Amino acid sequence: MRVATANMYDATISQLMRRQMEMQTTQVQLTSGKKVAAASDDPTGAARVERALASLGRVEANQRALEASRNSMRLAESALADGSEILQQIRETLVAAGNASYGDAERLGLAAKIEGLRNQLLSIANRPDGSGGFVFSGQGASQPPFLDEAGGVRFNGLPGSVITGNLDDFPLTVDGRLAWEEARSGNGYYVTAPMTNAITGGPPRAWIDPGRVTDPALLTGNDYEIQINGTSGLAQATITNITTGAVTTVLPYELGKTLTIDGMAFTISGLVQDGDRFSIGASQSNLQVFDVLDTAVAALRTPGRNAQQIQQSNVIALRDLDQSFQNMQNVRSLVGEQLNLLDGSENRLADLKLYNQSERSAAEDLDMTEAISKFQVQQTSYDAALRSYAAVQRLNLFDYLNF
Repeated sequence: MRVATANMYDATISQLMRRQMEMQTTQVQLTSGKKVAAASDDPTGAARVERALASLGRVEANQRALEASRNSMRLAESALADGSEILQQIRETLVAAGNASYGDAERLGLAAKIEGLRNQLLSIANRPDGSGGFVFSGQGASQPPFLDEAGGVRFNGLPGSVITGNLDDFPLTVDGRLAWEEARSGNGYYVTAPMTNAITGGPPRAWIDPGRVTDPALLTGNDYEIQINGTSGLAQATITNITTGAVTTVLPYELGKTLTIDGMAFTISGLVQDGDRFSIGASQSNLQVFDVLDTAVAALRTPGRNAQQIQQSNVIALRDLDQSFQNMQNVRSLVGEQLNLLDGSENRLADLKLYNQSERSAAEDLDMTEAISKFQVQQTSYDAALRSYAAVQRLNLFDYLNF
């Protein structure tokens, strides 16, 4: 087989051009610091880079959502802390209102103080989040979530919370109804309350305490009615289970003695009157803190109440306020737990981001030491090949420079 001299020259020139292209490619890589500038450079590496970039984008979006959620939760935690402090001040005022030496004028002053604190509490419940929304707006509200109307404060938002919508579902708001309107009524298990006297139709002369639970397993959740028959020293207490109709009689009934039935214990105190009645009902998650305060203020502004009425209203106000405070603390704990979860998610996202950055770097970034060494080898090989071809062709200097 004959190989023409022209073919040999063409093959040599092709080799020289290939070596020159390899040098140019290496030079571009050295300049950019990347070994994959286009998918054609390394299809497998380019695919790895794209996967890493997509994952990095998701991680960074999650990190932005996490930071937004953290800011909202910190605002909520701060608001709940401020609200708890105000409730403590209101409690101290209610305790002072039970002072037997106070008259109607003093209680009017205490009512005005509680009303002022109540308005501060409403401002906290409507605290903005700094981005056009409200901390306790639930699932969103363009207006303040709590409206102070003639019938009391009303929640104007949607129950629940706004979430970021990513895989982790970070919350951006707190359910205002849960925080401010869903405390457990009574003592958390049952609710004691005065009823009208069965004989006079007026308020009872005695009062009943919030009660306590002696055995949770015996609680029935039924409604009860307690009626005192007779007067102090000769009285008997009849406890009727309204739901089942069962009747229990305590004879004789001693004023101030603790009554127990179906896992519940409670005490009736004061100057008992024949026909005084009291009720016991199941606790519900519907106690609204602003209703509690409005009721307490209205009671303090009512003139001419006797000592028993003052004591009973004060007992109820303190009981309901304590339940509202406990509910607020529970929600604050939930917010604190969410902040802890966000810290854990932040660490996880940081690790995931570092992994994807490393994966991208491994697929895309150039090993500069290796690339420089490779370029030097390519340059040496190219120079040697060029000189050999020049010697064979006996090119002059101008041909060599213009090649």
